[in-house]
Amino acid sequence: MTAALPRLLTWLALLVAAVAVAVPANAATTEQEVQTSWRLLDYIAVDYREAVSGGRVINQLEYDEMIEFSSSVSSRLAALPQGEQKAQLIDEARALEAVIAAKVEPTDVAGRAKAIADRLLAAYPVPLAPDRAPDVARGAALYAENCASCHGAKGEGPEPAFAKLDPPPIAFADRERARDRSVFSLYQVITQGLEETAMQSYASLPEQDRWALAFHTGTLAYSDAAAGEQIWKSEPAVRALVPDLAALIALTPAELESRIGAAKAAAVTAFLRANPDAVTQQAGGANASLQFARDRLRESLAAYTSGDRSEANRLALSAYLDGFEPVEGVLAVRDGRLMANVEQAMAGFRLAMGRGESEAQMRERLAEVEGLLDEAELALAPEAESSVATFLGAFAILLREGLEALLVVIAMIAFLRRAERPDALRYVHAGWVAALVAGAATWLLATYVLSISGKNRELTEGIGAIVAALVLLSVGVWMHGKAQADEWRRYIAEKMQGALSRGSAWFLFGLAFIVVYREVFETILFYAALWTADNGGVLLAGALTAVILLTVIAWAMLKLSRTLPIATFFRYSAILIAVLAVVLIGKGVGALQEAGTIPITPVPAVPRIDMIGLLPTAQAVGAQLLMIAALVFGFRSAARPRVTATQAE
Repeated sequence: MTAALPRLLTWLALLVAAVAVAVPANAATTEQEVQTSWRLLDYIAVDYREAVSGGRVINQLEYDEMIEFSSSVSSRLAALPQGEQKAQLIDEARALEAVIAAKVEPTDVAGRAKAIADRLLAAYPVPLAPDRAPDVARGAALYAENCASCHGAKGEGPEPAFAKLDPPPIAFADRERARDRSVFSLYQVITQGLEETAMQSYASLPEQDRWALAFHTGTLAYSDAAAGEQIWKSEPAVRALVPDLAALIALTPAELESRIGAAKAAAVTAFLRANPDAVTQQAGGANASLQFARDRLRESLAAYTSGDRSEANRLALSAYLDGFEPVEGVLAVRDGRLMANVEQAMAGFRLAMGRGESEAQMRERLAEVEGLLDEAELALAPEAESSVATFLGAFAILLREGLEALLVVIAMIAFLRRAERPDALRYVHAGWVAALVAGAATWLLATYVLSISGKNRELTEGIGAIVAALVLLSVGVWMHGKAQADEWRRYIAEKMQGALSRGSAWFLFGLAFIVVYREVFETILFYAALWTADNGGVLLAGALTAVILLTVIAWAMLKLSRTLPIATFFRYSAILIAVLAVVLIGKGVGALQEAGTIPITPVPAVPRIDMIGLLPTAQAVGAQLLMIAALVFGFRSAARPRVTATQAE
């Protein structure tokens, strides 16, 4: 008995090992059978019309292929593991065999084949999409290397030497055939090849390369990507039809045609297959955008652990600018506290890399950020959206940004009126009107022509805020100096009775333009993030309400400025502009930190108060303190009595 025990244990170990190998092998076989069956059904749906028309065979070779493929589908389905849908799938597959044998019309066969294919994937799920958008440029290179010799450099069809193959390689540029081909079907053929043809399997290629090759191949019949981009960016209803990569990969151009028409479908297909990342980065795709952030952070950690600190920092910054920042505006409206926490955690992740924290510490930080991103995903879910939140968000954003610009412009207008220089008002009005026009042009460009990257958005906001703050510093000091009646009368006598210089006129124009454009630009970003096809009316109602309130505030401020004593008017105006300068310098430094151009040194003891530009970083707080010091020095210097030449004598 004792001698037999080792032998028994050996046999048991071998049995366990055999089972361990057999289970994954069976799972892999099932997946392969499902994929092959799906591919055959897709092939039947597309190519049956080449075999039969009007109840008679028009191509005997194609028809024989349809008979063979439909029989193979039935056999493969019968070999699948038991499931609730298996019996129905087999019955439908045999019915498909019967209608093909009866030479029914192609539309009937195509409908049956697609229905079986859809039910097959529902009953036996297999991977339908890559985990990230493929590199289509890589796909083009792979096509030139592996496919062009048979299918033509541009998918136009085989060279004469290959045209004699039975069947000949297909022409991918053939629009009529391509309209029924999904990217998934192309991927399946690339992966498994095509039985009884010269099309070999490219399963040896990495999965991401096969997806890239499938996407490029899918573009060869469609070329109007520019028109497709314009449709995609301007029509939310079209974007709603393709919410993610899985939907794009499964969608055939013919199915899209039935929703939006042939011309639009062809253009949108051309754009999306050439630019699949547009789906993951579309404004309404919050989940995809947050997933992009997660992917970039994981890639960043991988680069960090491999020793490539520069690449790790670039990827971590991209996670924020290209992944989280596009949905930041919507999240700020729904949960401002969570938005600030995510932003702070992502900045902390980058700072930790700069400090050289250990891999274990970085993984803890990554887990923290991913947990916050999960919370953000729940907050951004469609069911979490409410009309009240959209209205209040649109109202609050425009009121906040509008007030900052309005206070400066009204102060300039009131000053010129008190100085009895109505001729100079046109420069102020020209400045803020030009800013609105430039803002509209920015929106049109960002919507229809080009995409403004996250970094460029932050740079524009940051530089605009800092320039405006520095200009307001000089204006505030100047106004404080005129807060005494004697100073005001002396200024009128010396300056305002003369002609307005060209430099002064452009100063008025430039100040109005910079202050207003910066606020318009930021408002555009928030509204673009908030806008969806379903909430447009509510968003516009919130914006209109804010405009009405801003108009009332402007009227009240102008009326009040006429009745205030001149010294009081200048004193209040100077204080108001000084406060705005402090707010804007903090916001400007914060935006440049988010763009990665200014380092971040956290100061946990400082609270984050976005309304006044207060951020918990040493750089932002330091900039505001420096601005306050400059204002105090400037105010004191400007308040000193001026000694004239007569007094000196």
